[in-house]
Amino acid sequence: MTASADSDHPAFLTPASSPPGATHPADWPAPTVTTSVDATAVLPGSKSITNRFLVLAALANDTSRIRRPLRSRDTLLMAQALRDLGVDVRDHEGDDADCPDWIIEPAPLRGPAHLDVGLAGTVMRFLPPAAALADGPVTFDGDPQARTRPVGPVLQALRDLGAEVDDGGRGAMPFTVRGTGSVRGGTVTVDASGSSQFVSALLLSGARFDHGVTVHHVGSTLPSVPHIQMTVEALRDAGVMVDDSEPETWRVDPCEINALDVTVEPDLSNAAMFLAAALVTGGRVHVPGWPRFTTQAGDHVRLVFEQMGADVELDRDGLTVTGRALHGIDVDLHDASELTPVVAAVAALADSPTRIRGVGHIRHHETDRIAALATELGRLGGDVAQTDDGLVIHPRPLHGGLFRTYADHRMAMAAAVLGLRVPDIVIEDVATTTKTLPDFVRRWSTFVAEGTQVASATERAGFFSGASRGRRP
Repeated sequence: MTASADSDHPAFLTPASSPPGATHPADWPAPTVTTSVDATAVLPGSKSITNRFLVLAALANDTSRIRRPLRSRDTLLMAQALRDLGVDVRDHEGDDADCPDWIIEPAPLRGPAHLDVGLAGTVMRFLPPAAALADGPVTFDGDPQARTRPVGPVLQALRDLGAEVDDGGRGAMPFTVRGTGSVRGGTVTVDASGSSQFVSALLLSGARFDHGVTVHHVGSTLPSVPHIQMTVEALRDAGVMVDDSEPETWRVDPCEINALDVTVEPDLSNAAMFLAAALVTGGRVHVPGWPRFTTQAGDHVRLVFEQMGADVELDRDGLTVTGRALHGIDVDLHDASELTPVVAAVAALADSPTRIRGVGHIRHHETDRIAALATELGRLGGDVAQTDDGLVIHPRPLHGGLFRTYADHRMAMAAAVLGLRVPDIVIEDVATTTKTLPDFVRRWSTFVAEGTQVASATERAGFFSGASRGRRP
């Protein structure tokens, strides 16, 4: 049976048309349930993989095809930026009528060009090395919040490799890369403790530099190492030789980049919020197509949710998570920091405290995610303390209200998870989710409505009885 997003099923509760805190048309009342969620979540492709493939295809020696690409704000910005540089990126009918493939015809990159990066870290960091290969100046700018995101280490590395960059000494946008058609390349040292994207950016274009590139990381612990491995694997898919045998050093020899014909995996970081529905409602959620081997850091969610009390099963049909108990944990999310907002939301509904460690670098993501989570969970009645590198969450009964998102898609996803158990949560500017998950409202509403219709006949006794945690007393 298929449920519409405005289902009147008794297990699916939508707040009143003007709930407390709804002050703007862009604010959205999150759906609340009174039974477990039993559902399948079919997810679009990975943003991180899509944007890496787009850059490599633009620099390749022939026409590439990217199948099932994610079409979200970040990937559309990347595609348009490449068009502005002279690359032909066009739609092509694929196996999925709802998700056309992308055909990429490479061409010599050209300026002058003005690139809008929005708030996309992959665009603002991955494209400056490619822009240095263009013939002419390329200016980068984006959303106001993007001007606070660090990009200086990439720009300095490009200078050290022979490119000319004008950023007014800010190490941030706006800036101009004055392309001359080639980059000398060679060996460079970069402090990538602020973002692993600094390394990935140099590697993606490095094969096109005259002498290739060797990148040494110096500084404090490198975050999100799986994302660098994702870059290495994407380069190898394109026939580029990458030597990563030495710790915190990556070497790319000068060579052609081969054309790609690749299919993008589902976005495993986006999957976290759907899987979380099983934990916080005592339900069951299945994600088909979950890769048995992947470089996506979001795959770490399997271990985290298992530690929090869920049953987790990965087989050839995909990943299935079944909620049982819901316990707090002590967890280091250094290599999977994208999971922090959703894990924090789940932790706020657990039966014991949680400590999230190793994620100090997320203070420089779309927003200061540590401060934002502590503030917004606190405004709903939660007990959350910030640490230098994370959060400590002591679960308390929560109440509804406006959950501010700070133009951060992951904050909206955390709010949606909380909303399953806490009535009258209103998500500010829910459209910010288009960054990585287009059509979020319809996807989430349909997922919850259909999931509660299936589950209502087999509701797990006791999970929603009495004054459950996260419900108003």
